[in-house]
Amino acid sequence: MFERLARLTTARPRLILFLALLFAAGAVVLGGGVADRLQGGGTTDPAAESSQAARLLDREFAAGRPNLALLVKADAGVDDPAVAAEAERLTERLTAEHDVQGVTSYWQAKSPALRSENGRYGLVVARVTGTETEADATLKALAPHYRGSHGPVDVSIGGAAQIRAEVQDTSREDLARAEVIALPLTLLILVLVFRSAVAALLPVIIGLIAIVGTNASLRVITGFTDVSVFALNLTTALGLGLAVDYGLFIVRRYREELHGGAPPTTAVRTTLATAGRTVAFSALTVAVALSAMLLFPMYYLRSFAYAGISVVLIAAAAALVVLPALLLVLGKRIDALDLTRIFRRRPAAGGTAPDASGRRWRRIGEAVVKRPVVFAVTAVAFLVALGAPFLGVTFGNIDDRQLPKDAEAHQVHQVIRDGFTSRPTGELDVVAQGVDGKSRTTDIASYATTLSRLDGVVRVNSSAGTYAEGRLVQQPGPAHARYTTTGASYLAVEPSLEDVSPESQDLVRAIRDVPSPFPVLVGGGAAELVDTQDTLADRLPYALLAMVGVTMILLFLMTGSVVVPLKAVVLNTLSLSATFGALVWVFQDGHLSGLLGDFTVTGFIPATLPVLMFCVAFGLSMDYEVFVLSRIKEEYDRTGDTTRAIVFGLQRSGGVVTAAAAVLSVVLVAIGTSQITNMKMLGLGLALAVLMDAIVVRGVLVPSVMRLLGRANWWAPGPLRRLHGRFGISEGGPPAAPVAVPRTHRTEEPV
Repeated sequence: MFERLARLTTARPRLILFLALLFAAGAVVLGGGVADRLQGGGTTDPAAESSQAARLLDREFAAGRPNLALLVKADAGVDDPAVAAEAERLTERLTAEHDVQGVTSYWQAKSPALRSENGRYGLVVARVTGTETEADATLKALAPHYRGSHGPVDVSIGGAAQIRAEVQDTSREDLARAEVIALPLTLLILVLVFRSAVAALLPVIIGLIAIVGTNASLRVITGFTDVSVFALNLTTALGLGLAVDYGLFIVRRYREELHGGAPPTTAVRTTLATAGRTVAFSALTVAVALSAMLLFPMYYLRSFAYAGISVVLIAAAAALVVLPALLLVLGKRIDALDLTRIFRRRPAAGGTAPDASGRRWRRIGEAVVKRPVVFAVTAVAFLVALGAPFLGVTFGNIDDRQLPKDAEAHQVHQVIRDGFTSRPTGELDVVAQGVDGKSRTTDIASYATTLSRLDGVVRVNSSAGTYAEGRLVQQPGPAHARYTTTGASYLAVEPSLEDVSPESQDLVRAIRDVPSPFPVLVGGGAAELVDTQDTLADRLPYALLAMVGVTMILLFLMTGSVVVPLKAVVLNTLSLSATFGALVWVFQDGHLSGLLGDFTVTGFIPATLPVLMFCVAFGLSMDYEVFVLSRIKEEYDRTGDTTRAIVFGLQRSGGVVTAAAAVLSVVLVAIGTSQITNMKMLGLGLALAVLMDAIVVRGVLVPSVMRLLGRANWWAPGPLRRLHGRFGISEGGPPAAPVAVPRTHRTEEPV
């Protein structure tokens, strides 16, 4: 396959570049408006009980769960006659708005839940109907007419619809800023690595093709399913990061062949037959890791799989087809425009980069294989210590606090958290289909009485009245008619607990355990969190099995060993646990919050984030694993000496992996400058994972463990060895039979 690919690229390089230009132009046109079609939710399981409750509530009750809240501030007090008159006018205006249902205000219902304890704030809650996109459009049109000063009151807007709108707007701003930061820094690092502006531009070109191509693919996917707005952030990060990885690997091998005396055509063919195989293999490994997220029903996670798989495959295709064509057109001009020579006393001979990096990595490799026990124990202890905080992780849902502190929705909900006795925007919905509230009044009253006695419940509103602490506190009236229709009834449980706290999750389980006189579904924010965690726990073993199993098969095809793939999975998991521990220490426990952008410490980690980070970071770790192992295996096939192969592999790949990790970390840190805490966690967490993997795992742990294992690294049962002999691949070409080494060879004996 790679021989045919080499013939294709060397035969018509300019035609390939012209077609690539057409592809990029078409992708820009097709994917230009993709951001407007992306959604801000998708963190819940559509089949979960809470999701079923939400759909039933939306279908049967026009005034279902409120997703819009007007926070009315009155310095004179919410009960002042002038304030009350203005608030009632606002309520009537909102009631008359198209696509707004179920408007309820403190001044109409006189519910204590809608009045702050200090009497300075009152709430008007409502539901903006329609899909997420339709609700966003309605809110965008309404908000300017309600926000701001209205005589004696000031109005701010909150609710789930406003949170979603602000998240989408902020995400677009953050993405634009990240690209402005990442692109020039990426180019600068590549110039320093290649010492040629021409060579440095090539991976950036591949990255841009990958990004615009993925945007176009996401635009197509939105025609069939929902896609999260956050998928664009991963597109940028992986588009640049993996393009640099693959570009570095291919350009380095091309220059190696070119400076060895091969003409450009021969150099390209050799590069594709060696480094090209490794790049294709690495891309397949990363894509497999990312595809594990397709096993989860939440479109938030699936969106990252859509984006990740697309960007990996497009980046690999561009690196294997477009990049060789560019190399052929450039020929020996690949070393042109050495911008670093002004900082050096003497330019490198022939325009090539000096091998200082290779010498440094050779010295590191020699030190590690000389004292493998010391390095292995130290590295493992370091990773375990970093991972320890993850034992105290608490999971939660994404809420308004992921927005910056000056965001309107964040400020509104912070006032509600601090000043209201209950959480009117975070109530739990207990929905019963086919239950007529008028004919089942006694049953509903008895059930509401029982629910109101549960710890953490302030009151329960139902068609039979309002209940608190086991007694009726408000007789049924016109305001209670909203809780029943001819087809269903529901009870609104108002908690005093934080929406996503462990106590609120316990309350959900307690409600579900209460015997009910009719079948019910429990929904609401805390119920969604409980169901999300249950779904993740249910699907995670299958995702891990698929990801790890396929990855081990692919690594076996490359190495011919069953030990090396197992070692890679174990060490990568150990590295990622350290990253998760750091994530908990910083974002859950609040350390370094001022240094990292003064984010809001919530005391929990979003439940879907570790799954997302594990899949992405595992794929990137295997990317680097493939690069290092390919050179180690190439040397081992040539000499049969594992110790020598380890040192050779680090010397030849250490600089490439470090440079690739540096570039990817820069891109991820740029993503981590996001004002949205969830994206900040993802960007900074993945940057730490990449650096940890490139420096500690690839530079220390992998070579020390491989040195300790010695010949055992390459063990496989006879049938599997024969299978690898037929189907295996390596950077050095078809796998050669390992050189027989006598058992007395000292460098091959395990330490």
